[in-house]
Amino acid sequence: MSYENNKNYDDKRNTEVAFSKKIKAGKRRTYFFDVRETRGNDYFITITESKKRFNDDGYDRHKMFLYKEDFNKFLAALTETIDFVKTDLMPDFDFDAFNHDETEQFVAETQEGSYDTTPVELKDTTVDEWKM
Repeated sequence: MSYENNKNYDDKRNTEVAFSKKIKAGKRRTYFFDVRETRGNDYFITITESKKRFNDDGYDRHKMFLYKEDFNKFLAALTETIDFVKTDLMPDFDFDAFNHDETEQFVAETQEGSYDTTPVELKDTTVDEWKM
């Protein structure tokens, strides 16, 4: 199944993927945030870390399930933890230096000789199809 589509079906757990967000983190690590729908029309989130192995073409995957009753507690704890690192442990570190948008500026010359600097989203073609 490909994570490029927003409506996927996970045959292993019989849950439909209602929303998916992929974050590339470095050369070999990718995070997937998926909202899944259960057969009972309920929703939960899976957070998956996928790391490309050094020695072969495979991936190591670690998955975490987050249920709706824990969303607020999870978000509060994550925010508090990140804020602690940013303000107490590493206040002088430039965390914004690591912001890498999925969009890149594309400059094209128009017929009039001016340049179009409209941001264009480039598709990531380096990640193989996700298989669970």
